[in-house]
Amino acid sequence: MNKYIFIIICLVTLVGCTRVKEQVILHTNSEIEYWGRINFSEREGAKLYWSGTSIKMNFKGTSVKALLKDSKGDNYYNVIIDNEVTQIIRPDTTKQYYQLASNLPEGKHTVELFKRTEWDRGVSTFYGFKIDKGGKALPKSSSKKRTIEFYGNSITAGYAVDDIEDRDRPDSIFTNHYKSYAAITARHFDAKFHAICKSGIGITISWFPLTMPELYDRLIPDQPNSRWDFSKYKPDVVVVNLFQNDSWLVDMLNREEFKAIFGNKPPEDDYLITSYEKFIIKLRQHYPETYIICMLGNMDATELESKWPGLVSKAVANLKDDKIYTHFVPYKNTPNHPTEKEQREIAKSLIHFIENTIIW
Repeated sequence: MNKYIFIIICLVTLVGCTRVKEQVILHTNSEIEYWGRINFSEREGAKLYWSGTSIKMNFKGTSVKALLKDSKGDNYYNVIIDNEVTQIIRPDTTKQYYQLASNLPEGKHTVELFKRTEWDRGVSTFYGFKIDKGGKALPKSSSKKRTIEFYGNSITAGYAVDDIEDRDRPDSIFTNHYKSYAAITARHFDAKFHAICKSGIGITISWFPLTMPELYDRLIPDQPNSRWDFSKYKPDVVVVNLFQNDSWLVDMLNREEFKAIFGNKPPEDDYLITSYEKFIIKLRQHYPETYIICMLGNMDATELESKWPGLVSKAVANLKDDKIYTHFVPYKNTPNHPTEKEQREIAKSLIHFIENTIIW
C-alpha cells in the first residue's frame, strides 16, 4: 500500500474517532431545562430575549460547549458550572461553538447559561450543547417547587450594577441581572423565576413609547402582536416594582412621550392610581390564586414625603384583594442606580417580607 494512502486512512480514522467522542445535545433535548419566556417556534434553535433567561443541563463528561448566535453581539451570559459562575461569554453574530468548561473531573456536572442583559440588546439563538470525552446528558434534577415572576424597570434588570464608577453607563457589560434583587431573591428561595423588565419603563409613561401594560404579555418583547401563553407558567408569587420612572416623567412636560400620553397637563393622582389598579387587575386575570406584591424602591420614589408609595397603597386598598400586598424599600439615599450592595439590601428586604407574609 502506498505509504501516503496509509497515512490518509489513519488520519481519517483518527478524525472519526474524535467525532465519536463528541456528543451533540440539540436544544430540543428533553434533559435541558429552560427558564424564562423562550421562543421555540423556529425548529433550528431557541430564541432568548428576557433578562434572567436560563438554560441548564446535567451531564457526564469533562468538557462542554454551547452553539450560539446573536443578532447584535451585545448580549452577555454568565457561565455557571456546578453552581459557580466561572466566566462571561458574549455571543457573536456568527453561529459558533463557545467553550464553557474543559478539563473537568470525570463524573457528573451541571452547566447553566444565564442571560445578564436586557432584551433591547438583541436576540440570542441557542442551538444546543456539545459534550466531549464520550459524555452524555443526564436527567434533570428534581424540579424547583417554588415559582416567582417579576415585573420591573432598571432596578429589576440590574442595570449598571457592575459599573463601579458611576452606575449609569449604558454599555451592556455593566448590566448584570444575576446580581439584581430579583435573581438573588429567587436563588434564596430556590425558586424558578421569570423577569419581565426593561430599564426606563413605567406603568403610565416611559422614557420611550412603550409602557409595561403594553409589554407585560408579550413573548417577543419588540413585537406588539406577539403573545405569551400564560398557561405555560404559573408563579406562586408575582412581584411588581414599578412607578419609579413614572415619578420622574409625569412632570416632564416637554418630552414627546408626555405630550403623546398626557397632552400639556400632568396627570391627576386619581389617574395614576387607576392606571396602577388596571395593570394589577390584568395580572390577577391571568393568575387568579397568585400572591401579588406591589413593591416600590429603593430609588427616590420612596424617599421621605414621596407621594408614590401612597398611590400604590391606595390602588391596592381599592382592589380589596387579600392576596395583594404592598412592600416599600426605603430610599437608598445615593445617586444613580443601585450598587451590588444596594441590590442585596433590596433582596434582603423582599426576602424578609415574603418569609413573614407568604405561605407557599
